[in-house]
Amino acid sequence: MSTLDRHALSRYSAAVPAPVLEVLRGIGQVFFQENALTGACFALGIALSSPPMAVGAVIGSAIGWATARVLRFDPAGVSAGSFGFNSALVGIATLFFFRPGALSVVLLAVGCVVAAWVTRVVRRSVPFPTYTGPFIVTTWAVFFLGKAMGVEPAGPGYGPLVPNLAVGAGLEAIFHGIGQVMFQASLWTGILFLVGIALNDRGHAGWVLVASILGMLVAGYHVDAAMRALDPEQLVERDQFETIRLGLFGYNATLAAVALSLWRRSLIPPLLGLLLSVPLTEFIPRLGLPALTAPFVLATWIVLALGWLDARVLRGSGGPATEA
Repeated sequence: MSTLDRHALSRYSAAVPAPVLEVLRGIGQVFFQENALTGACFALGIALSSPPMAVGAVIGSAIGWATARVLRFDPAGVSAGSFGFNSALVGIATLFFFRPGALSVVLLAVGCVVAAWVTRVVRRSVPFPTYTGPFIVTTWAVFFLGKAMGVEPAGPGYGPLVPNLAVGAGLEAIFHGIGQVMFQASLWTGILFLVGIALNDRGHAGWVLVASILGMLVAGYHVDAAMRALDPEQLVERDQFETIRLGLFGYNATLAAVALSLWRRSLIPPLLGLLLSVPLTEFIPRLGLPALTAPFVLATWIVLALGWLDARVLRGSGGPATEA
């Protein structure tokens, strides 16, 4: 974003209460974007596909923000939305798995508080990035606890507010791959997500687009249909073409690409991370767990570990070390 653009946005944001900006930044941080306008684009994009899940995203981020404020977490992190994005994802996921009701709302609220707290714990105690790890662990707990409690599973949605355009399956897969980061298989959602990212960082938007395209293409590696996993979300219990069209092999790739582009300015780490995320997307459900963003986290950790090992080996052999 140019300096002129930032000045223009700062004038508009001055009229918006700080808590609102921080909650929206929490939604934007799902894609590593510390930008309230980006978060607003994300919330609007979700609302066009699923109004209840958009409410879950905003409430989730707000609960994460409030938890961080009450428990006096790092003020800079609170302002940046660092304690809101995992809770926002928990809020969306809870309403993706379960129908809105008393029990699901309790699960949502408790899960969002726990996600914010776990985010703080791991940020203080783990010497490497945990990304959406707190969301993954918390949502797994919410998912199995909700099933054990007999919470009514989510049924058919309310339908998108804006009908999708009749475009080719390839374009659908690309934009669905972007929207699926927040559980949305919607062309308009994917477009708004990409616009929101570009408003903050055009380079990140480029990586997101490339990663979703490559995730779609690499998903053709399968030998036969019997090799496919049955996802607990029941999202991939269909033919392979439909699975790819829904963007289920793109969303983890988009996150891995952006995360690793932030780690090192190089083509190799983001490309390696996004390629690793595709087979991992099928591996996780074989363990009986919803995949969520676990493939992104695992793929990124693998690349970070390889970078650390490479630097250690080079230092040990007297060669130049690569800075992380």
